[in-house]
Amino acid sequence: MKTCYVRLRGSQSVIKVEAPEDTKKGDMVVCELDKGLCLGEVITDLKESSNENLPRIVKKPTEEEVSEFISLEKKIGYALEFCKRKIEELNLPMKLLNAEYLFGGTKLIFYFYSETRVDFRELVRELAREFKVRIELRQVGVRDQAKAIGGLGNCGNVVCCKRFLNTFSTVSIKMVKEQNLALNPSKISGICGRLMCCLSYEYEIYLECKKDFPKIGTKVYVGGETGKVVKQNPILGTVTVQMEDGRELNIPRERLRVEEQ
Repeated sequence: MKTCYVRLRGSQSVIKVEAPEDTKKGDMVVCELDKGLCLGEVITDLKESSNENLPRIVKKPTEEEVSEFISLEKKIGYALEFCKRKIEELNLPMKLLNAEYLFGGTKLIFYFYSETRVDFRELVRELAREFKVRIELRQVGVRDQAKAIGGLGNCGNVVCCKRFLNTFSTVSIKMVKEQNLALNPSKISGICGRLMCCLSYEYEIYLECKKDFPKIGTKVYVGGETGKVVKQNPILGTVTVQMEDGRELNIPRERLRVEEQ
């Protein structure tokens, strides 16, 4: 199977797709996704892949079709403005985030965030009456809200979900502890209020590095003295040992001898 990456217009998401043999970098293509047909641009060369159940490229659009889609994109600003006005008029507890037309103008999707379930049937009727296309409203979570709005993370860069992440992986407190990070919410939480996605990037590396390390609390021998492991430093290949007299020493892993149970 030949695959490549495509940047979708509208959402700017980058997805991996199954591609025909004649697909080239820079081509405009139409991809078949769960939500419908979407226009995008191929941003990588073709590669062999054994992955299954990938979205696929169904065709290359004509210049006229691309021109028509660009014309639709120019109407998104008005669509958002109109939808926000109707949300206020209907007093709905929802925050509008984004909107996009599917390829061919067959559907107009509005994305919103809300902490509760929303009865938006009247809103859908108002939108369908105004835009004369099929309307879909999609409720998304706080991470999707951060992805849509963007912002700066603790590192000073634009948040990963806005720049390149297409799916959100599971991030847990265990990952924080394995990387010896302080459990300070302001340091480990993103602008969405959830644990930062980047905490998962190096987690597997830390597990691999710590595979042969003595656990915290293990009694060890350092030279002719006995101590207790109080901290692991997997990247440096050392552990911090607290000696019986209260001293703390950073010792290379290979210099330690674990006390037999």
